[in-house]
Amino acid sequence: MSSRPRRVGARVLKAVSSSLRLQVLNLLFDQGPLSYTEIMNIMRLNPTRDAGRFAYHLKFLVKTDLIEPDAEAKKYRLTDLGRMLVDVTEAIEEHSFKRRKMLVRTSRLAMEEFDRNKIAEALTKEANVPQDLAQKIARETEGRLLEVKAKYLTAPLIREFVNAILIEKGLEEYRHKLTRLGLPVYDVTQLVKSAGTKPSNVDTIHSAAGNAVIEEYTLLNILPRDIADAHLSGSLHLNNLGAWILKPSEFSHDIRFFFKHGLQFSKPSYLAASTSPPKTLEAAFSTVLTALRMTGTEILGEQLLDYFNIFMAPFARGVEQEEIRKNLKFFISSLNQALTDTGSQSTVSVGLELGIPDFLKDEKLEHRGRKKADTYKDYIEESHLLASLLLETLLEESKTKPLLRPSIVLKIRTHDFQNKEPVSILSLAHRLAAETGLPCFANSTTKDQSHVSYASTGTRFADNWKGDWEIDTVRTGTIDSVVINLPRIAYESDGKISTFQTLLDEQVEMALRAMEIKYQTIKLRGREDLLPFLTNKSNGDQYARFENFTRVISLVGLDEAVQSFIGKPLLRDNKASDFAEQAIKRINENVEGNFRRPESRPVAAMIPCENASRRLAQLDVERYGWAKVHVRGTKEQPYYTDVVEVPVDEKEALDESLEIIGKIQKLTAGGHFNLIQADQEAGSDELMAISKRISSDDKIGLYAFSRSFSYCSRCRKTVSGQPKKCPTCGSIDSLSVYRRTSSEYSSVAD
Repeated sequence: MSSRPRRVGARVLKAVSSSLRLQVLNLLFDQGPLSYTEIMNIMRLNPTRDAGRFAYHLKFLVKTDLIEPDAEAKKYRLTDLGRMLVDVTEAIEEHSFKRRKMLVRTSRLAMEEFDRNKIAEALTKEANVPQDLAQKIARETEGRLLEVKAKYLTAPLIREFVNAILIEKGLEEYRHKLTRLGLPVYDVTQLVKSAGTKPSNVDTIHSAAGNAVIEEYTLLNILPRDIADAHLSGSLHLNNLGAWILKPSEFSHDIRFFFKHGLQFSKPSYLAASTSPPKTLEAAFSTVLTALRMTGTEILGEQLLDYFNIFMAPFARGVEQEEIRKNLKFFISSLNQALTDTGSQSTVSVGLELGIPDFLKDEKLEHRGRKKADTYKDYIEESHLLASLLLETLLEESKTKPLLRPSIVLKIRTHDFQNKEPVSILSLAHRLAAETGLPCFANSTTKDQSHVSYASTGTRFADNWKGDWEIDTVRTGTIDSVVINLPRIAYESDGKISTFQTLLDEQVEMALRAMEIKYQTIKLRGREDLLPFLTNKSNGDQYARFENFTRVISLVGLDEAVQSFIGKPLLRDNKASDFAEQAIKRINENVEGNFRRPESRPVAAMIPCENASRRLAQLDVERYGWAKVHVRGTKEQPYYTDVVEVPVDEKEALDESLEIIGKIQKLTAGGHFNLIQADQEAGSDELMAISKRISSDDKIGLYAFSRSFSYCSRCRKTVSGQPKKCPTCGSIDSLSVYRRTSSEYSSVAD
């Protein structure tokens, strides 16, 4: 080696022989370029006393090419040689002091020796942190970890240290990307404990833990900060956030698709489920159940089988009634069992017709290989029979056990109360309503309701998108719903209508953006083949029409918002009802501005969402205090109204209430649901009279009767109402009470 390289090396090593010069190098390594004054201040040097000495050392570092001046920025920065020297000195220091080895229990369930380079690699890979900055953070993390006297480190602990350093340095965006998702140990413990007190199983725990991870990921990495903050603070509620990026919310089936094509799959995982088009009633029921089970893994909530008795009618021709009953009983039993691979129960609405709608009468049947071109009007008797036997079977089965599925949506059309067979079916349905409260009734007497499909959740599919009832109402669904906290807006507006409108506009705008984000993620899941059943094709025709899915902008707490702003309840004051109408019209104005955009079908709605009503009320109580909020329920369990309940104490009150609710339903084209508070002892005749009045006035679109019933597990009998003890065996402890909460029934103990 020549003498010159040795002299250069000697000068470089001499540069670090001074603790002050080494301190300058470390400072520039950690904090980046600094000015002359900044370096002196950080090192706490006195400008008067130490200026000469400091200038000498700084020039020495420049002369040895360890630092260089930036004339434009008037700062000094570390050179590549300077960085190398810092690394060397640190390695020497580690070797000299023989720092203790730190062991890490990694996420791969292995024990490894600590390596700070892996921290830098993670920062660069996961959060796109620049390499120089990543090395600095890794170095500082190592220094802090060395001060910890733990027997071994864990990957989550190291990540916490890194995140703390990122926050200290104001690098919060990097911290968001690096955050570890999951539940604290305490939360998991409580989740396991609470599961044993409710009707659930181990899959419930597994699902809840998974939902928590996806929810956290969505809030941190998918949604814009303003939307995530609005959800967390309670201005908005993003429904089904635990699967927001994975699945759509609801789906409206067209079972004719399977009767024509069968269940034909090209994907290897589904080949075993492929079947030919059904030719018998039993095969038709089996095909429908298989479709429901498969869709249940790709849909978060309700599945709708509309026109069920009409589309099934051709398979019932020539079949004995007892055989039909047997198939219906098996169908009902299956819907009350676990239908999805996750162990959750599929929620299904079955839509029944009392006749054959005009738009279906002349439709030719394309299944069963018939030579004669039959139409659905040729099967009116079979459709009546299926509807009657289904309702009778539900009545029979509900006497010995709580029967919560399937939900029935019975459409009432013009003249149904005048014709013999429809009246007979209506009587059966209202008897079922009197005993169990199970059916929902859809008023389809007007032109704008004639092609509408309803799910029992209140979701409404109308032919106002493409103008074709098939394209608009079947093989489509809802992407999901965002719920607007109306009472919060009323509290914040302080009685000023202009402020109320401005805040409402802001919330709707965020809700629409959130829906667009979810729509794009669901389309991506389809392209990734993660929704194989919905995206399955027969002869090039994809089953689910994602581009026609609705985006529901719903609201909660309408009555409480009105009381806060006007001072009077919704159904008891004209000024209050006018304010409610204007608020919903304002939402519609914002929604309609996005309605005609390609693949954008937003709709305003007021559909039940119990999670939102309870969560938002609790957050508002914590935020504003009991003196300002208007809520229902108790101090332990406050909630906002998500369903308007209509009293029927007297005819005048009923008519006034229906008038107001009718106007609100006309404005909520995406869905609505109302409960009729009939007397618990009211029989089928009284309930049927109320339905007749509602259908003749053309006001309410979808409604159900508010009922409760009790089940004795000892004698296995169901009775109407909430008796203190079982009327048959006298037992108290074995009696469970069920009542409708929002649109669904659940045990009172829940």
